[in-house]
Amino acid sequence: MTEDSQHITVVFAGQSERWAAWVDDELRNAGFTTRAVHWDPLRRPPEESALTDLLAAPGRILLMLDDWYLRFDSGRYRAWAEVLRDIVPAHRDRVAALSVTTRPLPEAARALGPVELRGVGREEARRRLLGLFGVTVPRGTGVELQRRMRFPDDLPPVWNVPRRNRGFTGRRETLERLHALLGHEEDGGTSLVAVHGPGGVGKTQIAMEYAHRYAGEYDIVWWVRAATHTTARENLAALAAELRVAGGDTLSTLIDAVHHALRTTDKRWLLVFDGAEDPERLAALVPEGPGHVLITSHRLSWSAHGAQMIEVPRFQRVESVAYACRRATRLTEQEADRLADALEDLPLLIDQMAAWLDAHPTTPVSRYVTEIRDGSPSVFGVVAGGDDPRPFQAVWSMAVNTLYSDAPEAHELLKLLAYFSADVVPVRLLQSARSADLPPHLARMASEPSSWNSALRTLSESTAMWLEYETGPQADTLTVGTLRMHRLFHRFVRESLPSEDRKYASQTACRVLVAADPREPTQPQHWARYAELIPHLAPSGALESDDEDVRTLVLNCVEYLRMRGEAEEGLRITTEALDHWPAASGSTDNKVLVMALQQANMLRTMGRYEEAETAGRTILRDLAATGSGGGDVETLRAVNGLGGTLMALGKYDEASELYARATEDADARFGDRVPLTLRLRTNLATALGFQGRYEDSLAHHRAVLQARVGVLGGKNALTLLSALNTAWVLRLLGRYDEAVAIQEQNSRLHRQILDRDHSQTLLAEHNLALCMRREGNVPYARAMMRSVRERLVRRRGPHHPETLLVTTDYAMLLRGAGELDEALDLAGRTAELYARRLGDKHPYTIGACDNRALVLRDLGRHQAALDLAEDTLVRMSRALGPDHVWSVGCALNTAGARAATGDVKGAVALGRAALERARATVGDDHVLTVNVQAGLALDLRADQQDEEADRLERGALRRLTEALGEDHPQTRYMRDGHRPYWDFEPQPY
Repeated sequence: MTEDSQHITVVFAGQSERWAAWVDDELRNAGFTTRAVHWDPLRRPPEESALTDLLAAPGRILLMLDDWYLRFDSGRYRAWAEVLRDIVPAHRDRVAALSVTTRPLPEAARALGPVELRGVGREEARRRLLGLFGVTVPRGTGVELQRRMRFPDDLPPVWNVPRRNRGFTGRRETLERLHALLGHEEDGGTSLVAVHGPGGVGKTQIAMEYAHRYAGEYDIVWWVRAATHTTARENLAALAAELRVAGGDTLSTLIDAVHHALRTTDKRWLLVFDGAEDPERLAALVPEGPGHVLITSHRLSWSAHGAQMIEVPRFQRVESVAYACRRATRLTEQEADRLADALEDLPLLIDQMAAWLDAHPTTPVSRYVTEIRDGSPSVFGVVAGGDDPRPFQAVWSMAVNTLYSDAPEAHELLKLLAYFSADVVPVRLLQSARSADLPPHLARMASEPSSWNSALRTLSESTAMWLEYETGPQADTLTVGTLRMHRLFHRFVRESLPSEDRKYASQTACRVLVAADPREPTQPQHWARYAELIPHLAPSGALESDDEDVRTLVLNCVEYLRMRGEAEEGLRITTEALDHWPAASGSTDNKVLVMALQQANMLRTMGRYEEAETAGRTILRDLAATGSGGGDVETLRAVNGLGGTLMALGKYDEASELYARATEDADARFGDRVPLTLRLRTNLATALGFQGRYEDSLAHHRAVLQARVGVLGGKNALTLLSALNTAWVLRLLGRYDEAVAIQEQNSRLHRQILDRDHSQTLLAEHNLALCMRREGNVPYARAMMRSVRERLVRRRGPHHPETLLVTTDYAMLLRGAGELDEALDLAGRTAELYARRLGDKHPYTIGACDNRALVLRDLGRHQAALDLAEDTLVRMSRALGPDHVWSVGCALNTAGARAATGDVKGAVALGRAALERARATVGDDHVLTVNVQAGLALDLRADQQDEEADRLERGALRRLTEALGEDHPQTRYMRDGHRPYWDFEPQPY
């Protein structure tokens, strides 16, 4: 075989690039040399030279025939058919052809004798391809171990992209530029490209075409509808199940899990964020890692978030004409040109109007073009909104008017559809709605699948709407599964409706949504339904409704958002609802109060504690105005929420008082084993712990644990949380053996019953690490704490409260391991983040600063350590009072800092006061009191008060030995005369 016979030039049109790449790969693996040539009939003159230039190449020519060639028997493409008929016979021995279209080819293309590749499997396609060049591939060749390019008919294993638009035309330069930009990741980072332009230029269609055309290059292709923040988060979180990664119940943890999986996988991936018009909120959803992200938006500000920008222009006239002729086969090129000129080459309008002309074959094209060019929306009987350009208004006015006269039921359906989200209209919800919830004519139509699909098909053919079909319930029919409406057209229809029609459509849409409400927002099996309903709340008018059933629907959706951790979206919905509901019902209406309580919950979750406190106090005031007793459910829930806010603000005494009264009321009203009472008692125990009343806190946690074991069993998540709380307080009491015994088993059960990265599991492992540290197993504790922190940073980010809590403790573990520089850096950064989040006067900020002072002292920076320690002592005493255990701890550390600078008498004076307060607060035997006593003994000895020093030292050592044993690391530490210290541990709430 000669060298020339081994060379093959693969000639393809742009939309067949995936096939060309596969063909090229197979030919190369078979030993051929190849050259791929992009040959675009649309842009080349129909002359012999266009093909003879290709024939000048060595070897053979392989023409890949796709949908481009379907036009070779019409219009100017007939000239191409003539060229093929004249040239190919003379070079038949050099020209071969493949067909990768499922539609019949015209005669000129069939004359090439193409081999069909579509609709057959990979191995059969390979045999047919290589057979063209004399290579025989035996059947049953076994399993190939080498990773090969995926067969173009095989979609990626993970794929959810909308169906390909078979009528897509042109955009070659845009697609090629997009492919080039996405193919150049730097340093393994994410390649991020945003295609931007005004509405109607085809941004979404370009993204869909790109995903389909280059699907063979990816293992994961995931389409995210990003028109709203909530929908974008739901869509991205849904990828977790496809990637088979666990992420708990909240969307945040699921999204974190998706980000981690994409960052660490060796698979090739593409994410498409379609309609992402809010870069400031959506940028956080873009993952990092060696993958591709494609965004469609009209916002140029994506460039500020690292995106490379590609502007999508209107069609070039040659593209407009080609697309219009393909969409409406009766159009001549001259008519298509006049149509494109009237529609200003806007792809959306050309698509719609060509489809309209195709559906109305008796309408003269010239008259239609004249009406579009010279008419106004009012001519067509529709009052249009004023924000859309005149061509949009004229085109859509004609379309809506035609529906009104020719398909009145489809017109009525269109008015209703405009009161759902344009992004994904809930077709299935409408079709399954109760007959009483729909107007009679729509109810009849919805009950007849053929009439229903026909009406939707009419809308798709006449308006800016797209249909996706799926297999019907009998598995033998196709039904409309998804319907999308262009947002500009959606707005146009709503604004063109008379007020009475708007009111009626809104009420109907709300009834449909109410009927679809599972009414159980806390149950995971219903979460997908609530995610489907939420985008329609605002368009339907549900957030403004005074109907009780509609308000219940909205409250259920908000509760779902709370369960999923979607505080930002929950706050948006609660705020909008509260802008309307009180005006109709008053501020003391039950549902208004529940919505206000949810708003306070969202504010607290987002760390907006002052606003949450104001909202919480307002709710309690409004509840009191209704004459409700303190034991009613709404008041107890309001107290529970306000108490959580107060604990977050460091107002532990008031929180404890609130919870004590509420627990007593709930116990008397409902009993001591109902979930609300147990939740209130748990929060009371937590508040008591914040006050340093550890024995009281332990008693309540143990009571809740016992009740939950009896009611829920030992392996329920709430039971596990109560066991974790019990072990936590035992550790704070210095009862380390008991704490470890409980926490080791508790951590194992968390990993088995929840998952390794669940928030509660991480908290359990965090507490186990702290227990092990107190037992002296610093290497184990350090490794576990580092793992917990890394997972939290990955899933929650470095600024999340849970991450800050663990980082604070990890810094102190590093200090204990002698890694002082890293400990100082972490302690300092944590203090700064707490200050930014909670303010300088919050106990967590002050405690983190005190930890930093400890590390400074270890580093020998004694004056800096003393200055910071004195400051934290003053601030903690102001925040919580001098008798609080945290203030006593700061005093212990400040005494040590004074001693390190030579101020022995100052250390003694502070130590005496701290010891008195410790004994009064936590008792003589508590580990904090013992440490304060041992520290005072050291300072007394330095001040030559040996007799008292010996007495205090012996007493401290005896108590510690009795509590922990002679060989416990803390006992040995004290016996060796080391300086005792206290490090601040922020508590979860």
